[in-house]
Amino acid sequence: MAELTFRDWRDGDDLALLQIWGDPETGPAGQFRSVLRPPSDGPWSRCIVAEDQGIPVAAGAVYETSLHPERLWLYVEVAKDHRRAGIGTALLERLKAEAEHSPSGITRLRAKVEPGSSGAAFAAAAGLRPIQRSRVVVVQPGALPAPRLGEEGGPVLDEAATGSVELTQAVVQFYNAVHGWDRSEMTVGRAQQMLLAESAGASGAVVLRDAPKEQGGRIGAFAISYTHSRTDAPSDVLLGYNPALGDAAAREAVAQLLAMLVHQYPVQLEVDDAMTAVTAVLEPLLAAGTASVAGAETVILSS
Repeated sequence: MAELTFRDWRDGDDLALLQIWGDPETGPAGQFRSVLRPPSDGPWSRCIVAEDQGIPVAAGAVYETSLHPERLWLYVEVAKDHRRAGIGTALLERLKAEAEHSPSGITRLRAKVEPGSSGAAFAAAAGLRPIQRSRVVVVQPGALPAPRLGEEGGPVLDEAATGSVELTQAVVQFYNAVHGWDRSEMTVGRAQQMLLAESAGASGAVVLRDAPKEQGGRIGAFAISYTHSRTDAPSDVLLGYNPALGDAAAREAVAQLLAMLVHQYPVQLEVDDAMTAVTAVLEPLLAAGTASVAGAETVILSS
């Protein structure tokens, strides 16, 4: 530690650290490397670099997001040959000190890790505890029996424009409802930009209604596709539901819509445990082997 110095992030540090770090060890590490940047006040972020004899070997960042305003995101990465020497802890203490001056006054931290990784061990040692688990689940064709839709008095399936106000409002209600564990402030504008715009990868959407739209049918579940061309690979889909339905009705709507989605082709869903109606449908499929978890799960931890 005697040779270490700490300073703010500067342009060019990304290239220097990439040579030292190599490829990211986990998915979250790959995602969060992009937040390492010079300090900013709009949005607020602070990033600190640790140097060993003038060579960058570690970096960490803490920053605010307007979508989830009650915690600050935290990320720390240390070169493999410099770990277990207290560098990560020293960076963390400096980032905590920076967090004391965040404009929002929020000092609680959150981090995303893969269980069993070095990042998970570091976060646990720093006192962060799990608050949510996320998995990517692939559902195979025919995993659920196709429902009989469109019958008199029954649910109906409709295509939906990704720019429609009705769909956007359904997405907002769903997103905010399933993020009570880390309060969100999703809005119509943010939903359009982050989840429904072409720039976000959205290519199409379908909704399941409890009755035809012209009869006042409301959306019970929705699916947004982020796959632009049909291939043998599973389509990437956001599957959501109307939280006002109640547990049983929401599960039924999710099951019916998912059955239609996988009638002929597989789909891939990213699911948090807080999406209770979706997980209730998926768990029996996982147990039966008609669905499987793809890759490593991720866990969000909080101070």
